[in-house]
Amino acid sequence: MSAVSENLDLYLSGAWLTLRLCLWSAVIATALGTAVAAARVSPVPPLRRLGVAWVTVLRNTPLTVVFFGIAFGLPEIGVNGSYYWFAIAALSLYTSAFACEALRSGINAVPVGQSEAARALGLSFSQNLRLIILPQAFRAAIPPLVSVLIAMIKNSAVAGFFGVAGDLSSVGDTLTSARGYAALPVLLGVLVGFWILTLPTGALLAVVERRTAVAR
Repeated sequence: MSAVSENLDLYLSGAWLTLRLCLWSAVIATALGTAVAAARVSPVPPLRRLGVAWVTVLRNTPLTVVFFGIAFGLPEIGVNGSYYWFAIAALSLYTSAFACEALRSGINAVPVGQSEAARALGLSFSQNLRLIILPQAFRAAIPPLVSVLIAMIKNSAVAGFFGVAGDLSSVGDTLTSARGYAALPVLLGVLVGFWILTLPTGALLAVVERRTAVAR
């Protein structure tokens, strides 16, 4: 395990970069997923069709293809930026489809009577969604959202192979290819790094789930 102990600073900086990348992606994916979920339950048919198309296309596209399209396709049409932000864009887009479905399941869990009572009080669709439905839907959707966010952290391993320098996966690649360390201990260090990111995340979100699981 000398490969890990001798390069602990690289692993720590890689874990920190991966964590930042995942935090940005989680925020953007959740916001996008919420907007798409709202479109999917909208009374406006074009919005519903757009929401269905968004989810269908992204959920059935391999993550590597999404990364490839963002990292190498955007510069071809004049949209330039760092691979770090391209990775955030790819992870956010891909994850938003799954976040949307998690939130939509939460919306479906809200009793229909809540919506009907809101309409009877004269609330518009957007007010009903914002004030009545979504606050309850988020609480109901916490368990599937936890799974989506943990999967996103694991999916971020792809970023290092698309030009993001310094994240956990690229640290493993650097140590094995450029510095000649044996692959097994290096990859074990990368695995432990991802465990350090995913296990506390799951534990923290489990606490949030317990605290919000009041009679729904």
